[in-house]
Amino acid sequence: MTPEELTLVCAAEELEIAARRWTPIWVVCVGAHPYVRSWYRRDTGWFAHVLKAGRAAVRVPGLQIDVTVEDIGALPAGLRSDIDAAYRTKYGRYGAGGVGPMVTDAAAATTLRLS
Repeated sequence: MTPEELTLVCAAEELEIAARRWTPIWVVCVGAHPYVRSWYRRDTGWFAHVLKAGRAAVRVPGLQIDVTVEDIGALPAGLRSDIDAAYRTKYGRYGAGGVGPMVTDAAAATTLRLS
């Protein structure tokens, strides 16, 4: 991802990800990496398809690109807290019922890094 592409992805409210069809999901950036999560790991749906393929297409306003997807699951404590904080900061306006499920242990275990 170029610096310009990273800027567009990080600035987006959400991105759409596709392995088979477009699905809107929340995205946060920590350092030079965008991260996405499912609020629970599923064996079907966008998460399973993207995880199995190891790649996906993503789009945000002004950009559509192909990315590789890395399952980082068990996160180092510092990175996990940074990603959790990024979710709380970016999406906290939705309240605990919105952002809360995205910062649980189960959600953290579904963390994917997009490259």
